[in-house]
Amino acid sequence: MADALSRIGGLEGFELEEIVPAVEQWRYRNKLEYSFGEEGDELTLGFHARGRWDLVVDADDCHLASERGNEVRNAVREWARAEAVPAFDRRSQRGVLRNLAVREGRRTGQVQTRLVTSEAKFPRPPVDLHTIVDDKAGSTDGPTGVLGEERLREELCGLEFEMSHGAFFQTNTEMAERLYAVAGEFAGLSGSERVFDLFCGIGTIGLCMAQRAGEVWGLEIVPEAIEDAERSARANGIENAHFIAGNARTSMRPLVEKAGKPDVVVIDPPRAGLSQKIVRRVIECEAQKIVYVSCNPTTLAPNAAQLSEAGYRLARVRPVDMFPQTPHIECVALFERDPKRVAAPGREAEEAATDE
Repeated sequence: MADALSRIGGLEGFELEEIVPAVEQWRYRNKLEYSFGEEGDELTLGFHARGRWDLVVDADDCHLASERGNEVRNAVREWARAEAVPAFDRRSQRGVLRNLAVREGRRTGQVQTRLVTSEAKFPRPPVDLHTIVDDKAGSTDGPTGVLGEERLREELCGLEFEMSHGAFFQTNTEMAERLYAVAGEFAGLSGSERVFDLFCGIGTIGLCMAQRAGEVWGLEIVPEAIEDAERSARANGIENAHFIAGNARTSMRPLVEKAGKPDVVVIDPPRAGLSQKIVRRVIECEAQKIVYVSCNPTTLAPNAAQLSEAGYRLARVRPVDMFPQTPHIECVALFERDPKRVAAPGREAEEAATDE
């Protein structure tokens, strides 16, 4: 991480803090997606072999899934075998069963299953949701019918959340609480600040910070996620959190006009990080603090360099071990605005000319 920030971002002088250790090394994932396949005449349900799209290794006990999650997956596989429902073959474009997603409410005990199939007639499956797709590339997006529980319920940081099946939620519930605690510590809220929560998803970070903020404004491009966030705000009696569906690049300026400039901006972007235009929109907000939650140091680094050029100092970075048994690492970075530093002369005009 330090190498990426210094080598790619050209940054120095920041404090790289001790890693926050994982609560559990095994059986920590609250969501797993499995693929159907066939080995000989037997249907399999598990994971693709490394580098192979055509070979699915049967999983009986995945050590990253809970015991309950394993039981549910195996029950679906046994149903498919008993009913002789075939796996979809991408080579021949024949068959039915494609994928199975298993999500778990670690605190509520709820397990939700979503079966993805081609369009076909077969006995009712023992799942909560059924998605039908006709995409040859193997997409899992399509019309989804509700057969059981429509939304997953979970508790996080003392709050209750409900999420639709396509909503993003950190796959490690216990470590998500520690991650958000670090973000809250870095934000340093005193109760009066205006917080922008960008890429807010179902509002987990913003709602967790709301009780220590003056007001929170969440921005997310997925309308269904915004509906989840608003539902959770109402369920928890949180009245100072507001959520808007919109693209971060095109909706930031209207948000500032509506809410005013923020004191703190919290960013939790996808693995690809932020585009240069989105970073410029964040810089325009002139927030005193930017709390950047990243799952990829190599995309955090160029974003950090752009923020540094605009007058923000990378003060602290704290890694969080969200994904034990994998090479991936999450981290929280704190940027503080230095009013004495400004962007190079002429740069703002040059950027404005290229913005849309």
